[in-house]
This record gives sequence, structure tokens and C-alpha cells, in this order.
Amino acid sequence: MVNTPNSKPAQGQAPTLADLRNEIDRIDRAMHELLIERSGIIDTLIKVKKSNETGSAFRPAREASMMRALVERHHGILPLDTVESIWRVIIATFTYVQQNYSVHVDLSSGDALVRDSVRFHFGYTVPVVQHVGASAVVDAVANSRGDLGLVRAEAVAGGKAWWKTLEGEGKPKIIARLPFVERGDHPAALPLFVVSKPLPADAAVNEVEVWSVHVAGWNTSVARALAPLAEVIAQPDSGFDSAALLISVPQSRKVEQVLASLKDAGASVRSSALVGGHATRYTVPPKA
Repeated sequence: MVNTPNSKPAQGQAPTLADLRNEIDRIDRAMHELLIERSGIIDTLIKVKKSNETGSAFRPAREASMMRALVERHHGILPLDTVESIWRVIIATFTYVQQNYSVHVDLSSGDALVRDSVRFHFGYTVPVVQHVGASAVVDAVANSRGDLGLVRAEAVAGGKAWWKTLEGEGKPKIIARLPFVERGDHPAALPLFVVSKPLPADAAVNEVEVWSVHVAGWNTSVARALAPLAEVIAQPDSGFDSAALLISVPQSRKVEQVLASLKDAGASVRSSALVGGHATRYTVPPKA
């Protein structure tokens, strides 16, 4: 019996190499057709949402939910890294199709890790614009129609408190934290904040609130007192012992608790402003 491209081995007959390749080709065609079908739905979605008239089509709440579901249903020998990177490119590209946007990124340190993370999460269709300094990234986002900015979500030696430019109504805000799915061996594990113009309430997710706080009396003792309550990025501010803090407050806490802890530890809070929020960090447990 000769197997044609659309035939399957008879019951009980071991598949040949040609049979298996035919099955792979069939699956590849089906995957391609599904992507084409998805693009047709996106075309209709554009008309329904009129996203080409309303700005950014980026929806961090939905993206975080989609990536969590992807991890939870995944099984088999295909590495999770591969599945996640494929879906990130699909999501980012179809978002770009809905409404063209660019990703602005700070490469002042020439950081290869940042480049790797940008490409992992956004692929090669979405344009990437390089800047020197995080503040320049925020300015570019503020002056765009619906672009995104990526800034390292960690302290950088010699860096500045770029988040002060997020304070105030109508200013760009932190809307996501990458990667959406965290694990010890993630190929794009560098933590990055995503900054955009303010999103509609139904598109944003604020499971973790991010606050810009200015304090006097900042020292290592105060930092240690704050560590169990929230993640903190600190940069020297104007004044001898002053600091500008970017504080990520988890769902289990309130910002009032954090500010009270600062005062109890001897710091003086000069001001505080909500500058965004993002989904709770979703961590994949290590393999046993």
C-alpha cells in the first residue's frame, strides 16, 4: 500500500518516515490556516473597536491572562520557552496590525539583555526605537499616538529617577511588567516596566500598584524596614539624605501601610503619587 499525502497508515501498521512528515505538513497547514483565520477576526475587531481611531490597542490585562492560560495548559516535550515566544510574537504582531505602534527602549548602557527581551516579547515586525536614558523613552511615549516604552524595572548604577516624569494626570503610566510569566530559566528574564499613555479602565490591570514617593531620611535601615512590604527602586534625590522611590505595592498591602512603615523607620514622606500598575507576577514553580 502506498500512502498518499492525505492518507494515514492502516490500523496496526507502524507509520513510516514519510507518513510522519505528511502529518507534520498537515499540522503546519492547519496552523497557518488558523493564523489566517485569526487575522480575519482581528480585521473585524478593528472595525468593532475602531482602534485605528482611538490609539493604542495594547491590553495588558488580557495579555497577562492569555499568557497565564498558555502556561497552565502546556504539556509535552516542546519547551515552554518556545511556546511563549511564539505566542508573544503572535500577540504583539496582531496588536500592531490593529494599530501601528513602536517600542521605545533605553539602550544607554548598550545592554544586550534589553535587546533580547524586546525581541522575545515583540518580535521583529514591531519597530524598535533606541534612546539614551529612560526619561527620553517616557518623553517619546508622551509625544506619540500609542507607542510603548520599556524601562528596566530595577535600580541602575548612575541612573536617575525617571518615574518622576510619570507623576500627574494625563502623563504616561506604567501599565505592565515583563515578562508576564516568570521562571528561573526564562530566556528573557530581565524585568522591564512597560510605559504608555493612560489606558481605558477596562484595559488596565492594577493588581500591583506602582507609586512614586519622595522621602527625606533615607538610609539602609529604612530600606530594610520597607523590604518585606514592597519592591523598591531608590535613586538619590535633591538633598543630603533624600531619595526618590518607585514602590510596587502588592495586592496584599495598601500604600498607606507602606508610607506608615517609612515614617516608623524614621523617614519623612514628602510626596506620593500613583504612577501605574501591573498584573501580579506569575511565577512557574521549578521542576521537581
